[in-house]
Amino acid sequence: MKGVDVEATLRSGRARGRKLLVPYVTGGLGPDWVAVLQAMVVAGADAVEVGIPFSDPVMDGPTIQEASERALRYGATPAGILDELRGIDVAVPLVAMTYYNIAFRAGHRRFANALVEAGVRGAILPDVPLEELGDWLPAAELSGVETVMLAAPITPDDRLVRLCERAKGFVYGVNVMGVTGERSSLAESAAILAKRLKAVTDLPVIMGFGISTPSQAVEAAVSADGVVVASALMRILLDGGGPDDVGEAVGRLRDALDRG
Repeated sequence: MKGVDVEATLRSGRARGRKLLVPYVTGGLGPDWVAVLQAMVVAGADAVEVGIPFSDPVMDGPTIQEASERALRYGATPAGILDELRGIDVAVPLVAMTYYNIAFRAGHRRFANALVEAGVRGAILPDVPLEELGDWLPAAELSGVETVMLAAPITPDDRLVRLCERAKGFVYGVNVMGVTGERSSLAESAAILAKRLKAVTDLPVIMGFGISTPSQAVEAAVSADGVVVASALMRILLDGGGPDDVGEAVGRLRDALDRG
């Protein structure tokens, strides 16, 4: 099976005392987006989240929306993005982030198989509630795709348990209520949610939404196992930066997490 296991790899990193870093790249964002992904890996990413653009990204803030719209104007398609990923070999897990309509239209099993064939072993479908995963999860598990579940600050304790029981790969803790995007500071709810998640699951707990700087990454990782950073990195590309610029930014995040 092509690709790198998500959960096993992240558990291994955590066991070594490493704070996990998962940067995000919008698939199809320019001709060098794959080089951006590779630069992230070289700079110390533990996994990479690959966004498959969708025309109605309900959970994405202005930066990721702009990145998705630009990628779509460049002609990005789910099939094209996965085709490009098939041509690379990276030593960290790849996790697709997209919306359910793409998986539904392709067919659950067909989409899951296409992910694995491209070396993508994880999936995040943020617009599918826990109660409606019944058709996707069996197809994903049969194909070897680990479905990451999102948990929000207002998620009740009993629901957190159910989310974690269904999650594979890692649990994605949402720092704030709202959409993704750069913020000047982290909400106090982030640390509270991370602690609540750690109390009910042994899966890696990785926090995201609004982490923009190395210091914020360190702060968010205190109570969690690691962080996802997305908008701050895509802003570099939208402003004209390239793979080297993004690699340097990921390197600064990696250094800060390693120093603690």
